[in-house]
Amino acid sequence: MYGEHVRLKYRDIDDIMTYEFVFFDYGDDKESWCIYIITDIDYGTEAPKLKVAAYARVSTEQDEQQSSYEAQVNYYNQYIRNNPAWEFVGIYADEGITGTNTKKRDGFNRMIADAKAGKIDLILTKSISRFARNTVDALQTIRELSALKVEVYFEKEGIRTLDKQCEVMLTIMSSLAQEESRSISENVRWGKQKSMQDGNVSFGYRHFLGYRKGKDGRPEVVPEEAKIVRDIYRMFLDGMTIRNIAKELTERGIKTPGGKDVWSVSTIRSILSNEKYKGDALLQKTYTLDYLSKTVKKNNGEVKQYYVTNSHEAIIDEDVFNLVQVELQRRSKIRRGLRNSSPFCTKLVCGDCGSFYGHKIYHAKEKHSKDVWYCNRRYQGSNNCSTPILSEDDLVRYYLQALSEILADKDKYISACRTQIDEADALGKTRSKREKAEAVLAKDMAKIQALVRENAYISQDQQVYRQRFEEMSKQIEQQKSDIANLQEQELSLIGIREKLLRFIETLESFDLEPIFDSVTWNSLVERVLVNPSNLIFEFKNGEKIKIKI
Repeated sequence: MYGEHVRLKYRDIDDIMTYEFVFFDYGDDKESWCIYIITDIDYGTEAPKLKVAAYARVSTEQDEQQSSYEAQVNYYNQYIRNNPAWEFVGIYADEGITGTNTKKRDGFNRMIADAKAGKIDLILTKSISRFARNTVDALQTIRELSALKVEVYFEKEGIRTLDKQCEVMLTIMSSLAQEESRSISENVRWGKQKSMQDGNVSFGYRHFLGYRKGKDGRPEVVPEEAKIVRDIYRMFLDGMTIRNIAKELTERGIKTPGGKDVWSVSTIRSILSNEKYKGDALLQKTYTLDYLSKTVKKNNGEVKQYYVTNSHEAIIDEDVFNLVQVELQRRSKIRRGLRNSSPFCTKLVCGDCGSFYGHKIYHAKEKHSKDVWYCNRRYQGSNNCSTPILSEDDLVRYYLQALSEILADKDKYISACRTQIDEADALGKTRSKREKAEAVLAKDMAKIQALVRENAYISQDQQVYRQRFEEMSKQIEQQKSDIANLQEQELSLIGIREKLLRFIETLESFDLEPIFDSVTWNSLVERVLVNPSNLIFEFKNGEKIKIKI
């Protein structure tokens, strides 16, 4: 209509000035009907301030990323506060967290919750890749915010999400960011695998007992922590259960690798089975399922593993470590019997049926309750064992009697043990025999591989080939069986040596009249055979002391 006009209001990108556009209609004159006037209006009334927040994130905790994180926070803090048309809401930040998934980003999720609560009008962030590297998460979040009239401004890309044209560009940019994340993930994975192939070993020092990162970047032994590790191995080989070791360390007030006061069974078991303590390293025990979810799974053969020998200084002797692995396997078969935390657990054996003695509490709900032990099969079936029920007080008393007989000739027993260790060259002979057998096996393995390659490239009589292959295969299988037997003998001899060494060490520590404690009990006593009229204490040096009951 001639003479009519339309008014539109517009605020500039920094939200400092408000403008009014007035469009006049002058009729049929196409050159002049769209004249407009721009006027700054409403100088007397202060426009309501926008509630502005910022989001910052870095995805690692490396020093250079740390400085980037601090720079982002400082920049946005000053930038928002210096704008008179903005009201500073806060800086929401996530440090050392990946952007491919929003589930674990506390700062991000808190910001979205505040925006939904009406506390935020505008969110500033450095780039789409800082906001999210997952296209689905990015678009879903932006659409939710746009529905609430909350705008996100990506500085690097110059995108404002309330712009109707932005979604196509945003989808493209988010997809590129996601592809960038995939590429980075693959490069990092390749770099780690290359490092593993080169034998480079990394430690989670923050939760790893016994080592710290040295000045040269390699693992360095922490003496006071290494002593705790050695104590754990010693107590285990002395016969203490994993549960008892955890209890012992907790009572001593020793902190766990994670800095906690209470030791768990799983922590002790992890220390006992970690090959890094013998100076080796099995790499890629876990792997990341994919670059989006970042789910970490135990590697059960899905990806290649690498074993590095002598990669760093050992805390535990290889022989001792291997002996512990055998003992762990043995105890796993009698796990039910190891649940009790008493030092007598799995030490008392029924002379009638060979079963372990079990722990019971007589009159548990009464004042005069009593801890007793008797054969686990005592009340099973019609043929009950005739071995006695023993109180813990009686067991301690009988043990101290047997120990007194050993201590009466302490020097004789110590001397005999040392002679046995010095003269026992069977370990060296067995080890030498095993190493020679392994060398022969390696040569025969190379021969059979050459035979297979030759058959693949050179035409030959297949009947003759199969006969040769089967003969060599049988020979190799027999060699493997012989080596396994030698390894078993070697571990048995190592076990005897370790028992004798600990037996000597414990006897030498006695100066006064003996008292009962679980550590010396486990160091000295192999088992106790309970008969109807006596107990036979079998000590670690092979000595048997009979005590009448």
